[in-house]
This record gives sequence, structure tokens and C-alpha cells, in this order.
Amino acid sequence: MNYPVKSATLKVPGAKIYYEVRGGGPLLLLIPGGATDAGIFAELSQHLADRYTVVAYDPRGNSRSTFDHEPDDQRLDVHGDDAKRLIEAMDNGAAYVFGSSGGAQIGLNLAARYPGKVRALVAHEPPCVAMLADSSEVVASDQAIVDTYHREGVGPAMQMFMAASGMADGPPPESQTREEGETFARIGGNLDYFFAHGLMPLSAYRPDVAALRRVRARVVVGVGEQSIGQTCYRAGVALANKLGTEPVHFPGAHVGYLAYAAAFADRVDQVFIQWKGV
Repeated sequence: MNYPVKSATLKVPGAKIYYEVRGGGPLLLLIPGGATDAGIFAELSQHLADRYTVVAYDPRGNSRSTFDHEPDDQRLDVHGDDAKRLIEAMDNGAAYVFGSSGGAQIGLNLAARYPGKVRALVAHEPPCVAMLADSSEVVASDQAIVDTYHREGVGPAMQMFMAASGMADGPPPESQTREEGETFARIGGNLDYFFAHGLMPLSAYRPDVAALRRVRARVVVGVGEQSIGQTCYRAGVALANKLGTEPVHFPGAHVGYLAYAAAFADRVDQVFIQWKGV
């Protein structure tokens, strides 16, 4: 079934947040990462909309979520506040939350600071490189990407970033639908902001492990079945170890929700199903 999409905006301090709603059932908030927006979850949302009221949004500064002021460096507490306000705007006491990559970092911030708003969280491949034994090397690699951006522009920086993050599951341009083409065009327009103001803050963020351990039964770290050895996989495993939990494997690599949307949705639901009705 093709579920209709309702779009709206929410005014928050300093910005306007664009979001999309599909389906019916308990609230499920999808948080995209990096330079991406709600459109990256379009197919995943369709596969979940028979079980949840699925809300996907553009994080502030990306695509249709615009600032009231000049762009500044991303702050995870601000992103976490935006997610909390969006849950509250849906008139729901708490939500299931799925965040991937930088969106996983936002989800972790939300769960640590506002645990009453989160029924359960899947943090899929969070780039919390501070958890890694070789964190200084990874941070230096990220800084090299940013330096390349300032020196050579978006194209060379994006090539380095994609190689480092394992983003190989997206549809090739010749097979993209019109909606996918529009999504990736918007994402391309976000890259300047991401490299100038997002990559380093999102990577440098260290989740509050002590706070997360207090709610760890409701925090699941997800990793890609095809991304073993990559930075975000290793960071996810390191975070799960700190929390005293086992990571859950999801189809595909870092953006497996694109290539394996149906199977990915089923895995998300399998994780959340134990909290349904709670």
C-alpha cells in the first residue's frame, strides 16, 4: 500500500523544522544523519507505516528546515531539543526513535537528556569516534575531509567522506525515481553546510554513557551486516560495549535502509516489538 504523506513545519527557537507523516499507530520518529533529510527515509517509512505513525524530518539547517539566522556549528543539545519538541508537537507522550549516523547521535542525545520522551531507541551506526581506541586517527581523517572541502570544494571532500563512511547502498542515478532524484538534489545542496558546520561536531560528540546506561534496556545500537570494520560499525560496537549491551545487525551497510528497505523495516519492528503496548 502506498501511504499518503502529510507535510508540515514546526517553529522552534532559531529555526523552522520540516517534517513528514505517514501511516497510523504508535509514534515512530526517524532522524536522518549528515547532510540528508526526511526524503532519505521515504521507502523505509512506507514499509513501516502499516505499523506506526512514522514521522521523518529534516534536521535544522538541512533542506527545508531553515534557520532564522546565519548558519552556525551544529550542537547536539540543540538537535536533541528539536527532536523532543517534534515528539511533543505530535501530542504523544513518548516515541519510538530510529536515528542513523549523525541522526543516531541526535537520538542518543535525546534519550540521555529526555528519557521520558523515548519508548525505545535504535541508534544505527552512530559516528561516536570518541569511543574508539584510534579516535585521534579518525578525527584527523575527518579534519582532512574538512580541510579538503575548504581547499578544493564539495566534490573532492564528498569522495573522501563516502569512502570513509561506506555509503555504497544508494540507488545509482540511472535507476532513481523522481522522488529519489529530488531528495539527492536537496542533499547535494546541504553539503556546504555539512562540511563547514556539521561533520566535526557530529563526529566529536561523546554520548552520555552514564545517562544511557540508566535506560539501556531501551537503547539498542545497530550496525550494518555489510559494514564490518568500517568506522561507524566499530564506533557502534564500542558504544554497545560501554553500555553493556550487544549490537544488533541490520541489513546492508551504512545506508542499508535504502537498498534493503523492506527487510530493514522488519528488523526495526523486531527490535521495537517488545515495547509495544508498554
